[in-house]
Amino acid sequence: MKHSADVLTSNRPVIALQDEYPAGFIDPMHSHDHIQILYASSGVMSVRTPDTSFVIPPQRAVWLPAGTRHEVACRGPVSLRTLYLPCRGDETGHECRVFEVSNLVKSLILEVVDFPTLYNVDGREGRIIALLLDEIGRMPNAPYQVSMPSNPRLLRVCNAIIADPSDPRDIDDWAALAAMGRRTFTRSFKQETGMGLAVWRQQVRLMEALSMLAAGASITQVTYDVGYDSPSGFAAMFRRAFGVPPSQYLKH
Repeated sequence: MKHSADVLTSNRPVIALQDEYPAGFIDPMHSHDHIQILYASSGVMSVRTPDTSFVIPPQRAVWLPAGTRHEVACRGPVSLRTLYLPCRGDETGHECRVFEVSNLVKSLILEVVDFPTLYNVDGREGRIIALLLDEIGRMPNAPYQVSMPSNPRLLRVCNAIIADPSDPRDIDDWAALAAMGRRTFTRSFKQETGMGLAVWRQQVRLMEALSMLAAGASITQVTYDVGYDSPSGFAAMFRRAFGVPPSQYLKH
C-alpha cells in the first residue's frame, strides 16, 4: 500500500492514494505542500476551509491548492481517493473548487490508485494520467458552496447552521447568538459572506439535501432533516434551484 510519505519524494505528475474512513471520522485542519484532489467514490464528506464550506457527494470532487488549510468530516463511511499533484504555476492551482465527476473521470481515478508509486510516465500509466488531468480540466464547477465569515461571532452562527440546517431560529435569535444587534448582524453577515442569512441558510440546506439524497435518504426524510415543513414545499424549493424535482434529480 502507498503512503503519503511516498508522495513527498515522488517526481510523478500524480500520485493517488486510497483510504477507508468510518462514519463520524474528522481529519482536523491541516494543509499539504501538494495540490490535492479529494474524491469519495462512496459516501459523503464535508470539506471546510477557513473561507468556504463544501459538501462532497460521490458525483463531485474538490480541488485544494497547495497550502490550503482544510478539515474533512465524514457523514457516513467514506471510501476516499486522493490525488496529489505538484504545485503548478498556472491560475487553476490557486483556487479551491468543487467540480462534477463524470463516469470517465471516476473510472480513471479508480484506475490510477492501483498504479505503483514509480509508474512508467512514458508508458500506459503515463498516458492514463495525462488523460485524467485533461478530463479534470474539462469538468464544470459544481454549484452550491457557501462562503464562511472570518468574524468569529458570525462564524459561530454559521457553524451552528451547518451542524443542524433544520434549526428553526430566526434572525433575531441568530443575532443574539452573535452578540450583535439585528441591523449590525444583517449588515456584517452580508459583507462577509456575500449574501443575506436567509439565502446563505438555503444554500446550506440545499448542500445537505444533495448529500442526503446521494447517500440514499428518502425525500420525506430529507425534507424534515433540512428544515422544511412538507415534502411539497421542499420539492418546490428544489425545483427552483435545480430545474427538476428531487425524484427526477435522483434518477439523473
